[in-house]
Amino acid sequence: MAHSPPDMSPAPVHTDPAADPRRWAALALVCLAQFMLILDVTVVNVALPGMAADLHLGRSALTWVVTSYTLCFGGLMLLGGRLADALGARRTLLAGLALFTAASLVCGLAGGAATLLAGRVAQGVGAALLSPAALSVVTTTFHGRERHKALGVWAALGGSGAAAGVLVGGTLTGGPGWQWVFYVNVPVGLAVLAAVPFAVAARAPRPTGLDVPGALLVTTGTGALIHGLVEAGDSGWGSPSALLPLAGAAVLYASFAAVERASRTPLMDLGTFARRPVLAGAFLMLVATGLLISYFFLGSAHLQHVRGFGPLRTGLVFLPVAVATGVGAHLGSRLVGVVGSRAVAVGGLAVAAAGTVPLARLSETGGVYATLLPGFAVAALGLGAVFVTATTTALAMVDHREAGLASGVVNTFHEVGGSVGVAIVSTVAAAGLERGSAGGFADAFALCAVVAAVGAVVALPLVPRGRPRTTAGPHVH
Repeated sequence: MAHSPPDMSPAPVHTDPAADPRRWAALALVCLAQFMLILDVTVVNVALPGMAADLHLGRSALTWVVTSYTLCFGGLMLLGGRLADALGARRTLLAGLALFTAASLVCGLAGGAATLLAGRVAQGVGAALLSPAALSVVTTTFHGRERHKALGVWAALGGSGAAAGVLVGGTLTGGPGWQWVFYVNVPVGLAVLAAVPFAVAARAPRPTGLDVPGALLVTTGTGALIHGLVEAGDSGWGSPSALLPLAGAAVLYASFAAVERASRTPLMDLGTFARRPVLAGAFLMLVATGLLISYFFLGSAHLQHVRGFGPLRTGLVFLPVAVATGVGAHLGSRLVGVVGSRAVAVGGLAVAAAGTVPLARLSETGGVYATLLPGFAVAALGLGAVFVTATTTALAMVDHREAGLASGVVNTFHEVGGSVGVAIVSTVAAAGLERGSAGGFADAFALCAVVAAVGAVVALPLVPRGRPRTTAGPHVH
């Protein structure tokens, strides 16, 4: 734990951040907490077959194990940021971390689908409180060049968390059991909870309005959308069980828009989407996250259901894919300053589409290492570049004063994209997930290839052509 010698009391309220010797310990703690949140987006994918066998989970329940976390994480993130302002970043961070840690324990102890899904929802709510509060700590504790360095460390968590998630998930599931993908959060969470009061200064809250109705409407609307998509895989697209939730989602989204326009302190300023860089960044983030999380979901299920791979072997297969995502992000960050955002976005999505084409021809006997793995890696390379472009376009091409709002919008689409993407591919791949046939997975990957190609076409006129300027604006992952 990080203490402040020689005084062992919690950090005082009015500490000068520039002179606070504990600021690097504070960065380490909030980054460790954020790393857990990112890890939990991908760590469960490799563990899904084990959960299904032990808890008798069907396709719908498995889909919700992934989407319920990202749904609540993304849907409530902007509200979490407002709470951090209203209650204080340290207090909100501690509340979110405590909830996330307790929910992780509930997930590990779950004996059925209801308990597991309730725990995943609570994890998502905790993450929505923790993540924006942790980022607020970083941006208010560091200044000048130190802030650039701190935000660079923060940004690096995204790719490393995804890479670690597949490997950690496979190692724990293949070893002590799938429950440990959740149990591992508990000791880490408790240690960070104990250390934060000594390393993170408490700052006076800033009074702000809380748009709770808006947060509930957008989260419930996305939940209804996912429910309708999942039901379509069981009952068909024309069934009432699919159409009614989808219609309900449309009504809830319309209600959300009306509430935001009428609110004095809206959760999301809808006028932000009139700014082309923000709209382009949100679109790119939605598509890239939806595709990448879908690849992890489909690939893990295919390798274990159809090919008979164990969890650890599956995690090792995906490690090069996660590394390729990081390499793509690194290349994208360099290219976007040379050729501009539009070229990198269109090129990245085109590469993702090309890499996905071989996956659309999957069979029970094709070579995993000769066909499936290279296709995944190429697609991930392209998507890594798109992630960087989404963030830099939204943050570096808007006024500095609007960077925080743009960051919140883009990161909301990051989590929602993962939820919606998994729901859609789960429906298309229903036969493969339920009966272990390769055909359903091939159809889902064919859809992913089409989405990536269409995304590239849309990005051509949507993404601004210019080169983004360097910005110190915050972003989550």
